[in-house]
Amino acid sequence: MIAILDYDAGNLKSVEKALRFLGEDSVITRDRREVAAADRVILPGVGSFGAAMEQLKKYEIDKMLREAGAKKKPILGICLGLQLLFDGSSESQGVEGLHLLPGDILRIPDKEGLKIPHIGWNSLEFMNQGRLFRGVEDHSYVYFVHSYYLKARDEKIVKAVTEYSTHIHASVEWENIFACQFHPEKSSGVGLKILSNFAKVQGGV
Repeated sequence: MIAILDYDAGNLKSVEKALRFLGEDSVITRDRREVAAADRVILPGVGSFGAAMEQLKKYEIDKMLREAGAKKKPILGICLGLQLLFDGSSESQGVEGLHLLPGDILRIPDKEGLKIPHIGWNSLEFMNQGRLFRGVEDHSYVYFVHSYYLKARDEKIVKAVTEYSTHIHASVEWENIFACQFHPEKSSGVGLKILSNFAKVQGGV
C-alpha cells in the first residue's frame, strides 16, 4: 500500500489515478495509522512553501514523514513535495523545511524569452544511476510546473538535471528518499515508468 499524504496541497487525485493505472494500491490520507501501515509514502503538492509547511505541521505529517524515514520506508516527494524535504526556500524566508535532505530552494532567475513559472516539457539528463530511472531513456521529456528550483548541497544525491534559465537539480535520491521536481503523474509513459520503479524499490540503501 502506498500512502499519498493529504495536507490540502492539491495534486492528489492525479497521483492516485496514475498508481491505479499501474495496478498499485494507494490511499489518500493524513491518518497516522494508515501512514504507519503503508509500505511507501508519496508527498505530492503544489502551492507556496511557507503555507505548505504550516499545513504539514497542522496535521503532524512532518512527524509521520520522519517516522517513515526512520523505518527506511521509501518516500517520494513530487514538485512542492521535493522542495519541502530540503532546508528552506527563498519563497518563504525564515520558514524551515523538513531538513530530510541538504539543500536550498531558489527562485528561477529571470531570463529573456523564458516565462516564469516554468510550465511545460523539458528533457532530463541522468547521472549517478538513480533507481527511479531504470529502463528510462536519457533525455526523456517530463512535465514541469514551478517557479522555484532545487540546488542540492551534495551533488552525489542528484540523479537527474535539466536546464531552464539555470541548471536545475530535477531529481534526487538518498537511501530511502526520492524526489522529483517534475510531475511523473503528468509525464505520460515516462512518468508512469518512474512511478512503477518507485513502487518496486526496496527501502534502505
